[in-house]
Amino acid sequence: MNIVGITTQQEVWAASRDFRFRINQMLIIEDEYQGALRGEVVETNSFNRFIPLDMTGSAMVDKDVLTSLERLGYDIGEDTIHLAKIRLLVEAQYPVQTGARVRVPFFDEVKDLMIHARPGEGLVMGIIKSTETMCQGMDDDLKGIAHIYEDGEVKKNGGVPFIFDIKAMQQYPHIGIFGGSGSGKSFGMRVLLEEIMKLNIPAVVLDPHYEMDFSTRAANIDPSYGADFSDRFECMQIGEGIGVNFSDLSTNDLKNLLSASGQLTEAMENGIEVLHKRNDTYHSFSQRLDLLAQGLEEGENAIRAKLNEAQQQYDREMYKKCLDILAEHRNSVPLPSVKGLIWRLRRLHSDGLFNHNIQPLVDNIRLGKLTVIQGPSRLLNVFATYILNNLYRRRRDYRDALYKNIPCEFFPPFVVAADEAHTFAPKGWDKPSKSILQEISQEGRKYGVFLILATQRPTLLDETITAQLNTKLVFRTVRSSDIATIKEETDLAPEEARRLPYLRSGDAFISSAIMGRTMAIRIRLAKTASPHTVNPFDELKERRDKDQSQLLCYIKEELPVFEHKLTALALNIEKNSGGKTVIDVRKLKELLDRLCDQGKLKVEQSPFGNIYKEA
Repeated sequence: MNIVGITTQQEVWAASRDFRFRINQMLIIEDEYQGALRGEVVETNSFNRFIPLDMTGSAMVDKDVLTSLERLGYDIGEDTIHLAKIRLLVEAQYPVQTGARVRVPFFDEVKDLMIHARPGEGLVMGIIKSTETMCQGMDDDLKGIAHIYEDGEVKKNGGVPFIFDIKAMQQYPHIGIFGGSGSGKSFGMRVLLEEIMKLNIPAVVLDPHYEMDFSTRAANIDPSYGADFSDRFECMQIGEGIGVNFSDLSTNDLKNLLSASGQLTEAMENGIEVLHKRNDTYHSFSQRLDLLAQGLEEGENAIRAKLNEAQQQYDREMYKKCLDILAEHRNSVPLPSVKGLIWRLRRLHSDGLFNHNIQPLVDNIRLGKLTVIQGPSRLLNVFATYILNNLYRRRRDYRDALYKNIPCEFFPPFVVAADEAHTFAPKGWDKPSKSILQEISQEGRKYGVFLILATQRPTLLDETITAQLNTKLVFRTVRSSDIATIKEETDLAPEEARRLPYLRSGDAFISSAIMGRTMAIRIRLAKTASPHTVNPFDELKERRDKDQSQLLCYIKEELPVFEHKLTALALNIEKNSGGKTVIDVRKLKELLDRLCDQGKLKVEQSPFGNIYKEA
């Protein structure tokens, strides 16, 4: 392998008859005057006698490269020549010497570029692409720690492992995961969270798709590679084991919760401020709203008349309270605003939000466990606003008290991970969770609170937050607007940006201020399986076969079946299944004919119609 063509201090071309270059491969250029120069392959070409030789106007290869090849002894009319465009990792002092020898590096020569943390201290995310030739020279503790699935098989030593230095996030905080549907984005997030659990780092995961469950081990993997995370995480669904203790809510917390069902008007916000009291319960606040609404709707005179007519002591007390609230807030909040607040409050209550508290989540964080919060997107957005504010304030108060030498209870640093992050912090309009995520993105580093945000549409994510994501994991992305956003927010080279729409599922570029450059990696094989890995078409076939087998069992008990008695057969099937299987005569006839076509039954003709018998 030799350097050919006109060279610069940043980029050169290399050529070889036998060696096939690979994208992202590391190479050493032995320059006679500048010593060993390290570079990365960013573009590859091969041509031979079957390709037209008039390439002077081609974008593939510069004519100076062809001239240089001929002078070095290459027969461009007969030889198959492999070419690589190499970008130097560190700018050379002078243009690289033409004709300089190029070779594959030994592991020790590029170890400092590839290994930024040891396996027990960082996140083992995958394999660095095109590093298979360096596996033999690796340290023993780096071998076999990141299995990958490629070309239909599991590879145990697919290359040099990529280990993310999580401690460096203190200086360069927050991770963004970008990629379209099917690109491996959620798989990459699963791997990241597995590694976080391995290091016992507390984390809160907002999971709108109910897929971040780590209880099922991945199938068909080496038992020594697998891991049991059952004691390191817990899944919680909003309203079932976790919720909001209404008495703990501040007025601002209540505003945030109620605004999740729709933007609050100025009158509504004023109503919350004047009606909400410290240590209010759901019942006391809800009753206050109901009494004010009743007073505004019926009027003072009508309420006084009911008070005079009331026989029960309880009723008399309620009417007195209604008059007191009406006298105090008659001109503060209009009736439509009060009814709007009542509707929002009851909706949250019906979702079970106020049935529990967040103490289980707080306990898990203190224990260093990962907690997955699951629920519908709307409710998750509401709940995220409350818990992130609460947890972030606890951590911030602890650090501030520590700085002031005030005794306080330890609250650990933690990670917040969110899938579909653009729904929590959208660009262009406000959501309750957006402000707290912005605050964490800008100030969380100082207090030890970090974000991992995944989204299919980086263009739709709030720009303030996107700018604070110092590490970006970029999977296959097709939309031009999203690619443009990624190019603005990362140091992806033009060649790498052009490859984004064609990346295989599981391949990604990682652009990080921690490393100072972009690297191409393949995400390792996850040690746990998502609940949603079943192919929906396989699921459909399996369900159809199961239902058909069940019906066949019922039918065989009634054989032979006469066509004119299908109504009775349908009733018997419904009875025998306990009412779970209801089928009409037309569908039953179609099923019997299908079973005959499949050879599971046979049919005979008779003067009274078809007779279905056992095959």
